[in-house]
Amino acid sequence: MRRGLFIGRFQPPHLGHIHAIKAALGECDELIVAVGSAQYSHTLENPFTAGERIEMLRKALVEEGVDASRVHIVPVPDVGEHSLWVARVKSFCPGFQVVYTNNPLVKRLFEEEGYEVKSIDLYQRDLEMGARIRELMLEGRGWEGLVPRSVAEYIKSIRGVERLREIARKDY
Repeated sequence: MRRGLFIGRFQPPHLGHIHAIKAALGECDELIVAVGSAQYSHTLENPFTAGERIEMLRKALVEEGVDASRVHIVPVPDVGEHSLWVARVKSFCPGFQVVYTNNPLVKRLFEEEGYEVKSIDLYQRDLEMGARIRELMLEGRGWEGLVPRSVAEYIKSIRGVERLREIARKDY
């Protein structure tokens, strides 16, 4: 069995993330989706908790018809030191053989540890970056079309946009 790893912050999970997960599952039997920076929330860069991000991911994968038995969603906190980070990821995740990333640092760190690293074709990367979605949320403009419907509904149900705007006003 071949198991892959896909790491992201998912702040929030967007259509590009779902595209990447589905593409990786096209090559692997199972995929670990590591929710990075799991210890951070309630900031402009990381407004959602790890639990909220996991719940959004689950809802989005169900909405997209992804077989949940093939996906492990694991929260992974940052360690703050690149030389220790891969070991931290490995300690939180089931075993894996391949890492899917387009991040040059993540690629280098996992390759240095002997892992196969594959890039994923980007899906409208210029439009669907989490930072852009959070910016649109703050501006009150059209962010909902960049995330799965279930994610938009969840964010609204937890008053996530209001949270982000309050954080921005307080300038943490």
